[in-house]
Amino acid sequence: MSQNHQRAAYDHLLQQFAASTDKSPAERWRYLEAAHVVGQNRLGLHLRVHWLMLQFAKAQGNQFEANGQLRHLAMAPLGHLVRRMPYGNNGRAIVGPLQPMVPNAQLRACIAEAMQACGAPAQKP
Repeated sequence: MSQNHQRAAYDHLLQQFAASTDKSPAERWRYLEAAHVVGQNRLGLHLRVHWLMLQFAKAQGNQFEANGQLRHLAMAPLGHLVRRMPYGNNGRAIVGPLQPMVPNAQLRACIAEAMQACGAPAQKP
């Protein structure tokens, strides 16, 4: 995916998150997780989504998640520096910051929807 399409899909996901205040927390987390997967290879995008995750966790009163997001915010620059990014990682506190993973079907669908919305070519499953 081109950097322009990546940024457009990332921005679309964050716009969906911002507009989803009437949705369940799980649905709203999905937008942030998808944005994390899409943007984690670019430091600025990566840090921004962890910051938003931290703010959302705090708004929910979820101290465990908030502490995890602080750890992820601290580790992200180091991961980029040493080029050790765990691609596919959803960025949540229960997932280690260096643990690669395959996004689940709901997350993949959310990413595909964002890519389609911004005109990015379809990715292979």
